[in-house]
Amino acid sequence: MIELAAAFAVAGAASNAVGTAFQRKAASASSRGGIRLLAELVRRPFWMIGMAGVICAALFQSLALVNGPLALVQPLFILELPFALLVAAPLMHRRLPPSGWWGVASCVAGLAVLLIAAAPGAALDQAPLTRWIPALCLCVGAMAVAVLLAAPGRPAARRAALLAAASATGNALTAALLKSASSTFADEGFLAFLRSWQTYGFALAGVAAVLLLENALQAGPLAAAQPALTIGDAVVSLALGIALFHERIRTGWWLVPEACGALMIVAGVLVLSRAVQRITVVPVAAEEEIAT
Repeated sequence: MIELAAAFAVAGAASNAVGTAFQRKAASASSRGGIRLLAELVRRPFWMIGMAGVICAALFQSLALVNGPLALVQPLFILELPFALLVAAPLMHRRLPPSGWWGVASCVAGLAVLLIAAAPGAALDQAPLTRWIPALCLCVGAMAVAVLLAAPGRPAARRAALLAAASATGNALTAALLKSASSTFADEGFLAFLRSWQTYGFALAGVAAVLLLENALQAGPLAAAQPALTIGDAVVSLALGIALFHERIRTGWWLVPEACGALMIVAGVLVLSRAVQRITVVPVAAEEEIAT
């Protein structure tokens, strides 16, 4: 079922990217805030398309985690970044600089090299409480330390990176809890899903991750936040997959191409994060010419 899990994960990354792009498109056309903004957005078709993309992404992620290892599914969500840029740039009438395309290529190629070399394998769908307790303590503790170190008054880039790292840890923990809860739903049904503590755990962890991400994006530049968010999610997810579900990756000499793939991803994310700062507006005349 590895191939099916990979397909669902890629579909989830694409759906989330589409959802985010359309939601930003809808929100950018309004000057309101708070409840009034939400009341206005729910009447906008772009926002509804965005919400549909986010919901589909959650469903695809659940299906991917049920059918494959966490160590495979979460790294594939790195593709959300290049997908989001590819969708958002034309949607917002923006042009990605040439360096951005090199970043996209580096991310995709690096991810392919890393996953082919690592060949993540599934082992268990559930983990005993004796493994969950230390994992929860370490993740929550790391998030708390990052938040404390990102106190106001610190350099903006450092604050953004620390808060993004905390959000990435929350995202990885959310995925691990979602994998467990989804497996319970698949094996035992909806009532067992509602009785599972992991169901409420992934909801709380997901909310915390979103709040931390919003603070990270507000605290400093995207070029500081995005690498910590993207790489942190994949690394922590890999660790949780191995520790909780006894997932396997290839070691030995395979570590060399795995490291090369990881470096390509890091380089691609850094390039993309900087390219976002140099996105230009497509002139109206050029836009009309393309449309014709």
